[in-house]
Amino acid sequence: MTVVLDASVLIKWLLADPKREQDTERATSLVQAVMSGEYDILQPFHWLAEVGAVLVRLSPATASDDVLMLRALELPSTDEVEIFRRACSIAIDTHHHLFDTLYHAVALSQPDAVLMTADEKYYKKARALGHIQLLSDWKHRAGA
Repeated sequence: MTVVLDASVLIKWLLADPKREQDTERATSLVQAVMSGEYDILQPFHWLAEVGAVLVRLSPATASDDVLMLRALELPSTDEVEIFRRACSIAIDTHHHLFDTLYHAVALSQPDAVLMTADEKYYKKARALGHIQLLSDWKHRAGA
């Protein structure tokens, strides 16, 4: 299975503060599963810039180091034109921000991919499209 991790999941993992962010343990477990090779990952081209923008706001003291660490992970990403088209259509249909729909379009472009998100508002708007799961519903299964 391939996962697409949106900014809401990555921020929970980076901040690792359950008092500030719910489901940080799930986010950490999911990222660890990706890093250990249990899941493949594919990200939209903008993922690092979006996560960095959120970090600058929520954790300015660590934002620069966190962005450099994320960059060093060299997560595979895509900027295929069809993903842009699909993301624009999803944004229009759901009345949601293009940055969020780009993650979903990547997941929809892969037969075995799922967008993992903690953004309940977007999930409710877009779940009928498939290939999306709330982080709060994810359960780690070794060897998945």
